[in-house]
Amino acid sequence: MTITADETTTTTSAERGAAAKALEMMLLIRTFEEKSAELRAKGLSPNMCTSVGQEASAAGVMRALGPQDLILTNHRSAGHLLARGADPGRVLAEILGKSTGYCKGKSGSLHISVKELGVVLTSTIVGGELSLVTGAALSLAMKNSGALAACFFGDGAACEGIFHESLNLAAVWNLPILYVCENNQWQAYVHRKQTMLTDHVAEWARPLGVEAITVDGNDVEAVTAAAREAVAYIRATGKPFLLETYTYRQRGHMEPDDQQYVDRNELASWIARDPIATYEARLAQRGELTGDEIAEIRERARLIVEEAADFALASPYPAFAELTTDVYA
Repeated sequence: MTITADETTTTTSAERGAAAKALEMMLLIRTFEEKSAELRAKGLSPNMCTSVGQEASAAGVMRALGPQDLILTNHRSAGHLLARGADPGRVLAEILGKSTGYCKGKSGSLHISVKELGVVLTSTIVGGELSLVTGAALSLAMKNSGALAACFFGDGAACEGIFHESLNLAAVWNLPILYVCENNQWQAYVHRKQTMLTDHVAEWARPLGVEAITVDGNDVEAVTAAAREAVAYIRATGKPFLLETYTYRQRGHMEPDDQQYVDRNELASWIARDPIATYEARLAQRGELTGDEIAEIRERARLIVEEAADFALASPYPAFAELTTDVYA
């Protein structure tokens, strides 16, 4: 069959809509993270970890999950929460410790959970979510729910012993877990190359009996496609799968951070592969979005985040009486 030029450039309205939604989600995450960093620089927010540069991973994976699935994430959780559908105002309010946040201001940025969205927890302990996802997935399996548990972690957590224990147990017990390793090249202030001899964490999963794949984590379409295949595999077999999104953390480990430890050439080379800029260029080249449409999406994200910031800043702190509520003892 011969494919004509017209056939290769034709885009359906559904495809245009999906592309616009993917771009809008990445821009929302980026704008939100930059606003969080701005508030920290002004002394209006506590320290927090951003995921600038990793937006395609969160946006792509969340598009593949169903509403019944559970989420366990790590200290760079804002992108995962927003891509899951969390309200930006309530997320930012939680980061600021305000009573209108998802956990009434008690979790900060490092322990947010959103029960109604299936977000079980955010773990500030590196690899902590890996130790808990097996229990969550075992519960889903015992209930024959058809749901899976998605666990987000970084290459630093993959260097923890709990990574191997979790994957080994998931393989032995056939647990429905989507492991998502966001390999962003940096483990706090230490480069990945100083702690591991392989480039890809996916190589560690297969000997443990877990199917795995590495995908360009800066390509939201590639991440979405790979995540959907992984999810389909888990639902069909009940077995775990590891998806490694190979990406880069463009900002420091925690705000504020001047990144003096980062090689300038390496940072520049990854910024040149920025997931948002490259996707905008691709969509424009394919004729799926015009420059004006992209500008409108950017402005919409900006307005949403500004409204979220106004809400969070204006929200009250928890009353003193809240000190002993929602605790075990």
